[in-house]
Amino acid sequence: MKILKLSVFLFAAAVFSSAAAFAGDNNKVTLNLFEKVSVEGRTLSPGHYTVSWEGSGPTVQVTIAQGKQTLASFSAHVTEQATPNPATAYGSSLEADGSHSLTSIYVGGKRTSLELEQKEARQQTSTPAAK
Repeated sequence: MKILKLSVFLFAAAVFSSAAAFAGDNNKVTLNLFEKVSVEGRTLSPGHYTVSWEGSGPTVQVTIAQGKQTLASFSAHVTEQATPNPATAYGSSLEADGSHSLTSIYVGGKRTSLELEQKEARQQTSTPAAK
């Protein structure tokens, strides 16, 4: 009887851990930046970045990393788009000094976008990024 209980427990643990690992991949995308953008006071150069987010509900914690190095971490609002985004992309705003600030990240293949809080009204631009 103890072996049966232990087997059921181990099977359930394996199922839950694999489901958690699978669910974690849903909140991670590769983002290609084609221009310098600033986010949370940090300037990100053009290149490939990993964007991941944690949390449920309208506000999540977003992390942008390159390799194993975390470059920025910030809160964002999750919004649903009318149609799935054709590719992972980002939105930026043009600042008075000519630089660009990251304003949103559009998750490719899903209707999800991550909207950063805007401190003031700015000119919006969107740039598609390949998956």
